[in-house]
Amino acid sequence: MSVSIRFSMTAIALAAALAASPLASAADADAAQALARQNNCFRCHSVDKAKDGPAWKEVAAKYKGKADAEQRLMTHLTTGEKAKFPDGHEEEHKIIKSPDPAKTKNLIEWILSL
Repeated sequence: MSVSIRFSMTAIALAAALAASPLASAADADAAQALARQNNCFRCHSVDKAKDGPAWKEVAAKYKGKADAEQRLMTHLTTGEKAKFPDGHEEEHKIIKSPDPAKTKNLIEWILSL
C-alpha cells in the first residue's frame, strides 16, 4: 500500500473519529438557552440554583451515566408529565414548544452537559 493511500485512510479514520466524538456533537449552549427563555424555563429552573424546579446541574448529576437520560428528559419535556415540587405538590410540566425537535434535543444535551 502506498504512503499516500495509507495517509488518506488515516485521515478518513481520524475524521470519522472526530465526528463521533463528544466535542463534535457538543450542544449549542446559546441556542439551548434561547429555547429555554422562549419557553419560560428560567421561571422554575436555573443552571446552578434550585428554584421551584431543580437546578439543571442537579438534573445532569441525577442522569449522569444513565443510558436513557436523553430519552427520559425528552419524554418529560414533550408530554407534560407531572413535576414534583419541594413542598410535595405535583403539576404538569410545561411542554416545550419548538417546531424543530432537534432544538429540544439540543436543550437536553446542553442540560446533561452541565
